Amino acid sequence: MPYRWSIKAPDGSQTLTLWPHRSLSPRGFVGFIAATATLLGLPLLALLGTPALWVIFAFVAASLAAIWVALARNRRDRTLSEHLALRPGTITLTRRNPDGTTQSWSDNSYWTRVTLYPSLGPVPDYLTLKGQGREVELGRFLTPDERKSLAADLRAILAAMDRP
Repeated sequence: MPYRWSIKAPDGSQTLTLWPHRSLSPRGFVGFIAATATLLGLPLLALLGTPALWVIFAFVAASLAAIWVALARNRRDRTLSEHLALRPGTITLTRRNPDGTTQSWSDNSYWTRVTLYPSLGPVPDYLTLKGQGREVELGRFLTPDERKSLAADLRAILAAMDRP
């Protein structure tokens, strides 16, 4: 799963780190681009010495450039991460966006509520934390099953932290 709980500290605090799925490594990126360029270039061999080569080559190059740009954008988007710090009496969510900006939300852990919307959110099983009149999303990039599992984990940990 693309999230990890830290080891529980003696004071009861824990940290949750979430990140999007990262299935294509930098080495895989190079390999995919090389294989795609090879496969797109093979049909051009039949056109060697003809004027049509340059016309088709322009479209092949444009296709390869579009794939490169899409994969580079995907790589940048994968730098997104969310960190949830649970300390006795305090919960803090910090989101690091792909553009480098950060967003932060904090509340008293006793009053924080974990809500899972089965169908009302922008994604299935939309997971939110609510406190101080504000509702923030958590793990939007996770799969629905991962969000359900995370919601159950969070509810259990928050309930255990709030006990005297």
